Amino acid sequence: MLSSRTNTVSSSSVGTGNTVSGLLRLLRPKQWTKNGLLFAALLFSFEEIRTETVLTTILGFILFSLVAGCVYILNDFVDRERDQQHPVKKFRPLASGQVNGAHALLFGALLLIGAIGTAFVINPLFGVLCIVYFILNVSYSFVLKHLVILDMMTIAAGFVLRAIAGGVLIHVPFTPWFLICTLLLSLFLAIGKRRNELTLLEGNTGSHRKVLDNYSITLLDQFNTIVTTATIISYSLFTFTSDRTIHLMWTIPLVIYGMFRYLYLIHMKNQGGSPDRVLFEDKPILITVILYVISVICIFAIFE
Repeated sequence: MLSSRTNTVSSSSVGTGNTVSGLLRLLRPKQWTKNGLLFAALLFSFEEIRTETVLTTILGFILFSLVAGCVYILNDFVDRERDQQHPVKKFRPLASGQVNGAHALLFGALLLIGAIGTAFVINPLFGVLCIVYFILNVSYSFVLKHLVILDMMTIAAGFVLRAIAGGVLIHVPFTPWFLICTLLLSLFLAIGKRRNELTLLEGNTGSHRKVLDNYSITLLDQFNTIVTTATIISYSLFTFTSDRTIHLMWTIPLVIYGMFRYLYLIHMKNQGGSPDRVLFEDKPILITVILYVISVICIFAIFE
């Protein structure tokens, strides 16, 4: 009798633990690295780096990550049946049945209200950007992800909103060239993601994501050629026309190498489906990003 009760309690505890673990996984904390773009404003406004601005940006990063997590919850809820047919996504909490759909939606709603409410307290405009980001991604989950080309442009727009939000938090403006570079680099990553999906699913694309039927490897490679060229040219122009030190030009080789390395991983290693995973798993790209950040800080510290 005691043994039976013990097993019941143990089973209940494991079930609760699995649910909590699943809810946390739904927020996809590994993908929060994308929200690191909020720190770009701080990086390129070196004179604004103070304890106050750093703490504000960190808090903004956390809140934006929570809002993004709510988007992931909704997206996984909508895609749960399609994800069951995907070789990797079928292990997500909702697709695998680890988390109940109603529980996930309730958790996301409470989290969203708390995050956006706090965002408005910090900075009303930042709160508005959080709402715009959420609405944009909800539109993506239900409509835009099914529209060829617009699906990738929506992903890129989300990155641009992150960059703008970082500037709003510490009250610094962005040059048009920086926003263009952000848009193009985001498109570069989105195209790589679509290409990886086509390669991974090998002809069974429509059963997972209908829009993939409208793409081909050749078409996406042409897109990437255009975007890669435009990104490098735009960044080069940014370093010369950003009203900052011209010595930012010394970071151009790092940008070129980083993009070429990513293209190598896409074409030769069939990677690119998860940019956040590539960032941490590919040492050359991780080292390049670290060197880039150090270079920008040193250039501003020495030449400004």
